[in-house]
Amino acid sequence: MKTHMDDGSVPKPEGSGIAPRVYRSEFVVRFGDCDPAGIVFYPRYLEIFNNMVEDWCRDELQFSFAEIINARGWGLPTVHLDVDFLSPSSFGDLITAELSVRSLGRSSVSISIALRGHDGRERVRGEVVLVLTERGRNRSIAIPDELRERILAFKVAE
Repeated sequence: MKTHMDDGSVPKPEGSGIAPRVYRSEFVVRFGDCDPAGIVFYPRYLEIFNNMVEDWCRDELQFSFAEIINARGWGLPTVHLDVDFLSPSSFGDLITAELSVRSLGRSSVSISIALRGHDGRERVRGEVVLVLTERGRNRSIAIPDELRERILAFKVAE
């Protein structure tokens, strides 16, 4: 995935009237992503969502999955997923993915992901809820303050 951020500007506090940052990436639909009907096999979209979250954590939150899992012994599992498949994608299509934060709790973050074709038409839309956990005890833990601030830069107005 080729990844980049909107404008690189400094995040503004919530309620400042400034639009939140949106994390974007692009990818090309590969032959192996498609089913015999020639369209993307729907579970592939969930892998794309997970890859997008992992890249966002690494690139924008400075909180890679390697650090979360290996160094800290934590986890960031998906605990809820709601997906609408709006329009098919086919082999060779260029897709733009956009991620923004809907809400942030003590230990959870709810994000929106939209996948669009080169024509701008939305192909897939999803809401994903992630929870920061302590893996050894299998329980949720509070999101650290410095990470919370980075996440809030991507929060959309309610």
